[in-house]
Amino acid sequence: MMEAKAITRYLRVSPRKLRLVIDTVRYKPVTTAFAVLSTLKQKGAKLVAKTLKSAQANAKVKKMDENRLFIREIKADGGPSLKRYMPRSMGRADVILKRMSHLTVVLGEKELPVSAAKTDTQETKTKSKKIFGKPPALRADKPGGKKEKQAVGAGAK
Repeated sequence: MMEAKAITRYLRVSPRKLRLVIDTVRYKPVTTAFAVLSTLKQKGAKLVAKTLKSAQANAKVKKMDENRLFIREIKADGGPSLKRYMPRSMGRADVILKRMSHLTVVLGEKELPVSAAKTDTQETKTKSKKIFGKPPALRADKPGGKKEKQAVGAGAK
């Protein structure tokens, strides 16, 4: 199975904020993902779109069909944090963590639906009957359909 991958490291946005953006486009077709990302106002939306564009270019190099591309996997992992200090009262200081992210986008191709021309031959049909037998609804020993509901409680007749 073909896949195209793009990784952007050291993005200056926290992974938690980036995950809010990537959850909106996970498993969607690439064209739909670009449309969704263009409407979002978050800083992470532009960064995700840039990485997605890179992954799409990688798929083009691998001769993948651009119309069938979808986001198979997208994740935001934590990167290093910049430590900053903010002065507080009575000579104390608080640590401010400026977090970074590593963004990974993996694109895959959706499979084409099986056309009517590619039907099973009679040989494979009989072979599957021998292995699996009749479907449960057609078996004489096991009735198909819904089971009758049993009345429970004091008001049952």
